[in-house]
Amino acid sequence: MLARTVENVYWLARYLERAENIARMISATSNVVLDLPRGSTLQWAPLITITGSDAEFARRGLAADERAVVHFLIADASNPGSIVASLSAARENARTLREVLPTAAWEQLNRFYHEVVDEVAAGLLQRNRFDLLKRVTVNSQALSGLFDGTASRNDAWTFLQLGRYLERADMTSRIIDVRSAELARPSAAEEDPYESIKWMNVLKSLSAYQMYRLGRRTRVARGEVLDFLLRDGQFPRSCAFCLRQMTLVLGALPRAAQVLDALAAASRYLGQAELGALDPPALQQLIDEVQVHFSAVHAGLAGTYFPAAR
Repeated sequence: MLARTVENVYWLARYLERAENIARMISATSNVVLDLPRGSTLQWAPLITITGSDAEFARRGLAADERAVVHFLIADASNPGSIVASLSAARENARTLREVLPTAAWEQLNRFYHEVVDEVAAGLLQRNRFDLLKRVTVNSQALSGLFDGTASRNDAWTFLQLGRYLERADMTSRIIDVRSAELARPSAAEEDPYESIKWMNVLKSLSAYQMYRLGRRTRVARGEVLDFLLRDGQFPRSCAFCLRQMTLVLGALPRAAQVLDALAAASRYLGQAELGALDPPALQQLIDEVQVHFSAVHAGLAGTYFPAAR
């Protein structure tokens, strides 16, 4: 398969996963407002930081309040990290791949994109927001199911998996990085129900709360949440799970040694970290190192398989 083709497939998967992750994150943040004690305030600016869009948002000259942040992350087509822009980029990549992707998947994505564009203005209203975000999530999951259920296990499918899981692991680490900087406190503060609610929001941003309770059977606490999201081997949005899935699918590709080495280094680093003993600065440094490892994985893929790194 041509290098340009597999690169487009890889970025198609990343853009779709990005749109879904942003929808989950905004929905969870909107929900947590209902759970916070009266008089508490919720900062929306961290959502901009999580998506790596601080400079882009600053150019708008807007206050980082709920209305501005939600519009920027959902509907601002000139923001490359918004849901609308991500779906537009995914659709454009898919349009060039119609000969190698299942027809049903292209039709679903095309319909999905136009529905979001047509309804995004109304969906920005607070009373309609949850419905719009839920539809983004459900349609993204439907597309994943179509790809998994109808695509041959060839190079295109392999790069779909690589893009999906790298984007997912990257977003998980970004949410932990930004939210832990806000929430991490000495262990005694973890008894504060206000802090517990915010750690619950971290889990809900990744649709992880129910599986956390099922798997850990303990209260929501900083150390357990970090271990679950970074190292759980069964939850599909944990960093460790994503790295393992990428390692498995890379076995189908030639010349994969550099990327496999980068994945192994990332997995070792996560496995050796003493998460329960980390203070806030050490945790932030750990997540920074995790991000460096993920960048090395992407650089390995781009340098080995793509005609030019993006």
